[in-house]
Amino acid sequence: MTDKQIRNSTAEFLIFTQQNGAENITVRYEDNEIWLTQKLIAQLFDVSIPTINEHLKHIFESGELEEMSVIRNFLITAADGKNYRTKHYNLDAVISIGYRVNSVRATQFRQWATKVLRDFAQKGYVIDRQRMENGTFLNEDYFEQLLAEIREIWLSERRS
Repeated sequence: MTDKQIRNSTAEFLIFTQQNGAENITVRYEDNEIWLTQKLIAQLFDVSIPTINEHLKHIFESGELEEMSVIRNFLITAADGKNYRTKHYNLDAVISIGYRVNSVRATQFRQWATKVLRDFAQKGYVIDRQRMENGTFLNEDYFEQLLAEIREIWLSERRS
């Protein structure tokens, strides 16, 4: 799903290519979190920005997510060269929206998410082999942290 990773002094940006060959969506990756604007979420699920706004409103009103925990403002340079503070929404918000939106892309997202959850429920783990092989989305300590968790599980099984 990921084309390449670009590093930058302020943030990391990841470029996602849609499965159907639609335009790329560039998201912000900062502090081990993915951040998208409403415009990008609308592009991702192939719906209008007002649709995304309406779903976010209901998500916050219902208490599914707390607004302050999933929103962060980032400076964006617009076409006019000026910087504007723009709300970005984290992956929790994107996932919640993906389960509410009615579009072909949202359905594809739900099918993918269901497969991942099913694999996790059946096996107790999920591995994104392509991401691990390419090193995409992984911080410098990722493999050390993963190995430490595996060792801890292995040792706890030996004690039983």
